Amino acid sequence: MQSKDIYTYVRPNIISLKPYSSARDEFKGKEGIFLDANENPFGQLNRYPDPYQTELKQSLSKIKNVPTENIFVGNGSDEVIDIAYRIFCESGKDAVITCPPTYGMYEVSANINNIPIINIPLTKDFELDVDKILSTKAKIVFVCSPNNPTGNSLKNIEYIIQHFDGIVFVDEAYIDFSSRESLIEKINEYPNLIVSQTFSKAWGMAAVRVGTAYASIEIISLYNKVKPPYNVSLLNQQAVIDAMKNIESFQKNTALILSQRESLQKELSALTIVKKIYPSDANFLLVEVTDADGIYKTLANKKIVTRNRNSVVKNTIRITVGTAEENIELIDAMKKL
Repeated sequence: MQSKDIYTYVRPNIISLKPYSSARDEFKGKEGIFLDANENPFGQLNRYPDPYQTELKQSLSKIKNVPTENIFVGNGSDEVIDIAYRIFCESGKDAVITCPPTYGMYEVSANINNIPIINIPLTKDFELDVDKILSTKAKIVFVCSPNNPTGNSLKNIEYIIQHFDGIVFVDEAYIDFSSRESLIEKINEYPNLIVSQTFSKAWGMAAVRVGTAYASIEIISLYNKVKPPYNVSLLNQQAVIDAMKNIESFQKNTALILSQRESLQKELSALTIVKKIYPSDANFLLVEVTDADGIYKTLANKKIVTRNRNSVVKNTIRITVGTAEENIELIDAMKKL
């Protein structure tokens, strides 16, 4: 892939696209009499937010050790996914590869954008089918690692990045729970790589809906070309900025979740209704049980809500690691089944 110009994969109309220029593109100062954007002059939230999230990216740059020009901030990870389709895939023409069982929004977003989908299932060990992926013609391959719902970190991703004739989108939503290194450090080495992360998981900010993409300057410039003018609200930007000022709390909570994951796995493995617990590098466990549908319903009736994954991995439920107290309630309830 490295020998090809990244623009080989970009839709021609996106290359020639003249992006919308907002009022805050034309004047970037924070002080003044603002009569340019038809805003209401009254109120505390009456001004449009920074369309390029400058302060947020500066904080991210320090934490991730990535230049700001290699960072895109989106309204949740789903916007990051959706924009990738819009940049690279012609509707009804350019196919994408997904590797089920995996995050369902890759397929949903493809369907919304009328993009053909080629499903190349993970192997029986929940690993990438490298040969099939590399022998399949598509514009983008989506790889989730650690994978949802299986929980494992996938092997051979870098080999696929090196040899796939297209864009490799690596979703690292759960990377903070894994001992594996992020592929962010590879974005300057591989021009066809997009790494997506989120504040919804380890940072505990699911309600804020902020996702990020890390890639070459060329790809990030395309993202900024295509994105809506003010795609992340001021309130959400500020919430994330404030959270990044307290890295100690993030680290403490992540360590607690990892400790509870180990304890939960030990307790679950002792239950007769549990047949198998799949290895996890995420904040959840995929658990094979005797009767996923029945166990899910019984727990839900007790107001203990898990995720029934029987439709994607037979007889499994996905259990998010909760607090120590929540995990004890779960185990007590399952002991009675």
